Amino acid sequence: MNIKKDIIVDGKQGKPITIDSYFPQDLGNSPILVFAHGFKGFKDWGQWELIAQAFANAGFIFIKFNFSHNGTSPDHPLDFSDLEAFGNNNYTKELADIDVVLNWIAKQTWASPKIGLIGHSRGGGIGLIKAANDQRIKALATWAAVSHLDYSWRDNPSLLEKWKADGVLYNINGRTKQNMPLYYQLFEDFEANKAMLNIEKALQKRSDLKLLIVHGTKDSAVPFFSAKQIHQWHSNSILHTIEEANHVFGGSHPFNSVELPAHSEELVKASIRFFEEALT
Repeated sequence: MNIKKDIIVDGKQGKPITIDSYFPQDLGNSPILVFAHGFKGFKDWGQWELIAQAFANAGFIFIKFNFSHNGTSPDHPLDFSDLEAFGNNNYTKELADIDVVLNWIAKQTWASPKIGLIGHSRGGGIGLIKAANDQRIKALATWAAVSHLDYSWRDNPSLLEKWKADGVLYNINGRTKQNMPLYYQLFEDFEANKAMLNIEKALQKRSDLKLLIVHGTKDSAVPFFSAKQIHQWHSNSILHTIEEANHVFGGSHPFNSVELPAHSEELVKASIRFFEEALT
């Protein structure tokens, strides 16, 4: 396996995107998988490193990256050192970031038309929108994905009023104990692009898109009902349920084990089977 870490690519939003690439021993015309992390996530979180290696060992080129405004920086890839960037992140910026990564892939000598996308949590929701609008993506796997991108405020008018009045909401990071800002521009960006960011309607554009939906029954962050909604909205989808799995499939950060948790192992095996069929 050949691994290249922390490749810096210029983003479209004034901040760089940091990319890791994992290559199988026998490269050939290997399918390419791009992994998008979720809210308060980053490419080096928890067991994502072991998962990336597992896919490369299975014959895939695996690409994971940091969204340009996820709060980390090239100098501090494991820390939320740029909370101003975090507060100014939004959905159209994340969609643009995936586009940058796909364009970067297209320029590489190992580029292939067999491209799949994986998204965890909010990254899964963003992945659904991107795949619905980009024919380069042939298949998509969502891991504990949201079914609505306005999930944090859609049923909370009082929160919206406070957010607008204050200009910012703060979200506590349970691990680092940081007060992480979310500026009101996130809501404004969503409202300005509401039609495009509707996951249910987006999926209607790509009946050809092969979709795997993986979700745990004990996910306290994104309820299992979200997976059932996405599955209902797309006839060309497979719902893989992992009994008792939580939002991160048994992982944590930092992750010091050399073996994947059982639920992550099932997640990887199900996803490998799916992409082996979907990208042939």
